[in-house]
Amino acid sequence: MKRIGLISDTHSYIDDNILRHFDNVDEIWHAGDFGNTDVADQLAALKPLKGVYGNIDGGELRTMFPEHLRFKCEEMDIWMTHIGGYPGKYHPAIRAEIYANPPQMFICGHSHILKVMFDPKINCLHINPGAAGKHGWHKVRTLIKFSVTGNKAYDLQVIELVGR
Repeated sequence: MKRIGLISDTHSYIDDNILRHFDNVDEIWHAGDFGNTDVADQLAALKPLKGVYGNIDGGELRTMFPEHLRFKCEEMDIWMTHIGGYPGKYHPAIRAEIYANPPQMFICGHSHILKVMFDPKINCLHINPGAAGKHGWHKVRTLIKFSVTGNKAYDLQVIELVGR
């Protein structure tokens, strides 16, 4: 079993309130728009970090993280990218690949809208953790925690962070 902390769209903002929620996870996954390397460094100092760069991330972050990350967690096939769209409305850059070779879990950020939904067309759990940073139009900062055992995700928790 692995316990995952999922975050996105920090836009150069990280605080102890965010970090304390990751005390009991095994890995932290960031779905892009870190904003600066300090955010990545603080998260990586706390737990092993996987991530993708987002549209606001500059050259240094783009050398640290890929645009798309496809990996296994336990036995679950995961695909993480920053700009991915939603079931039935996937971004054109990934649409053909996601239908040809669907993952079991698809993670993206970018919209600042928290969504967890199942795509029955490709048998895939879609997760967007919303935005944890203070920059953007979202009203509530969010992150997600969940567990993976074998090829199943469970115990998903949405965390609303205090203070905008």
